[in-house]
Amino acid sequence: MKAIREARGISLQQLAKDIGRNPGYLSRVERDQQGAGDRTLHLYAERLNVPITAITHKETP
Repeated sequence: MKAIREARGISLQQLAKDIGRNPGYLSRVERDQQGAGDRTLHLYAERLNVPITAITHKETP
């Protein structure tokens, strides 16, 4: 999630403001320290203009 956001040139603070979420919360979600609700994930993907699967897919090592 973070890599996509950064590739789009959007700061965590700006994203949080745009989707109405707390930046600390989004930071924890991006670091996989906290889960996110469906609505938050959809807002996140919509703001970054990516399909929801782009931010919910887990890479395998």
